[in-house]
Amino acid sequence: MKLITEEINSVEFIVEEINGKKSMFIEGIFLQGNQKNRNGRVYKTDTLAREVGRYNEQYVNNGRALGELGHPDGPTVNLDRVSHKIISLTQEGNNFIGKAKLLETPMGKIAKSLVGEGVTLGVSSRGIGSLTETKEGYKLVGEDFMLSTAADIVADPSAPDAFVQGIMEGKEWVMCGGILKEQQVEDARSTINKLVTSRELQEKKLNLFTDFFFSL
Repeated sequence: MKLITEEINSVEFIVEEINGKKSMFIEGIFLQGNQKNRNGRVYKTDTLAREVGRYNEQYVNNGRALGELGHPDGPTVNLDRVSHKIISLTQEGNNFIGKAKLLETPMGKIAKSLVGEGVTLGVSSRGIGSLTETKEGYKLVGEDFMLSTAADIVADPSAPDAFVQGIMEGKEWVMCGGILKEQQVEDARSTINKLVTSRELQEKKLNLFTDFFFSL
């Protein structure tokens, strides 16, 4: 399964005051279904609705739906980089509207400072799933899509597609015993293709299998 990210810049940073205490929130469209995005991908709305339901039940409703400042290179949330907590994610047609509160963590304070200084920020969802090329020229995100976070805060929501695809889709992940692990298939294939003799090939295959087995 590939790491898949989608950036959206049509969100607002708003300030709400309750009992004299001000809090900053992100609000807007976090996910969109049934339309080709600028990365050339399409999510079925039904797929997103199912996955958002699971994400709400397991994470949002339990106060565990977190997002980071910046783009990590994997599907898991790094607690030392958490900047906000997603407090709601609801469906409106093909759109999924989210709201997140910026936290008083180091990264949350940096995000608040950037917004206060007039820096334009966007959000990016992050998940893993399979991609299928279609004859219509777009990539269809598979039914196995799993949402890691509905929103990371990103500084460049207009980044070129090649950058997003080159960096964020360069790794694949497998589920082993409920734990996501980086897949080593491509590195293994590249190494094997460079081998010349049959003996070298068999020895390398055995070593690669052993390394992978003991990494599980």
